[in-house]
Amino acid sequence: MTEDPGIRIADDGDVADRVKQVVERLGCSRREFARRIVMDPSKLSRSLGGTRRFTLAEIVRVADIGGVDVAWLLGSRTGAPAPAHGREPAAVPEGGRPLQIVRLIAEHGFHTVRVADIAAACGTSTAAVHYHFPGRDELLEAAVRWCMDEDTARRAAGLAEACDARAELLHLIALQTPRTEQQRRQWLVRLDLWAQAARSTAVGRLHEHYYRQWLTTVADVLRRGVEQGVFRPVDPESTALRLTALIDGLATQALATAPDSTTPDSMHTALLTFVDSELTSVDP
Repeated sequence: MTEDPGIRIADDGDVADRVKQVVERLGCSRREFARRIVMDPSKLSRSLGGTRRFTLAEIVRVADIGGVDVAWLLGSRTGAPAPAHGREPAAVPEGGRPLQIVRLIAEHGFHTVRVADIAAACGTSTAAVHYHFPGRDELLEAAVRWCMDEDTARRAAGLAEACDARAELLHLIALQTPRTEQQRRQWLVRLDLWAQAARSTAVGRLHEHYYRQWLTTVADVLRRGVEQGVFRPVDPESTALRLTALIDGLATQALATAPDSTTPDSMHTALLTFVDSELTSVDP
């Protein structure tokens, strides 16, 4: 989770080249590969480009997902990627380990979930969990990044189908309303992210990245809405910040209060009221 965690691998370029071969063999994008090995895409890009060295834990995850030997990745063999123990590249189940971690953190809370619980859910040993995720912050990062990727995919799908910026904004609001079990899980992980970000500089950077991405998306939609004439001429950045604060506060109430108090439905109604009263353009 920190910029330089764990043991660094000495590399004159061969390790990075072997990791590139693994990515090509899997036939996925580098961003998707980063998601599978629970690594920041920018760190993967720097490591493949030679400006950052892989950690040992990262190399182990590359070997696990790629179905190759760690020894081959580290350069003790030559030639084509050698399958580890004769197996093909690992088939990644829907969500993989990060999804299991998300579920456990959502059910038990970040500070309550045990490594033994994670090992059991992932079908592995506690030693393997410690090896893949050297600290608890790495576990939270895996969960948060899975949620971020899910959010990004759903946002992109909805924004592509929207007829105008107002429809785009309503789509974003619907995604942030914790109606489904998956949305609820993601919000519970986000609450743990907030709490941990206040105590950890490294988690704080992840929190900052998450919100910078979200605020940029909302501000862009608002800017388009003003240009299209469906929104009043508001300041996109400050309005995105206000709307986000309202979403966060209402979602926290919906998750933390009694069912007859703030609910996902009443949260959604309040957000639509904000759009109508603060944003919707009024014909002269």
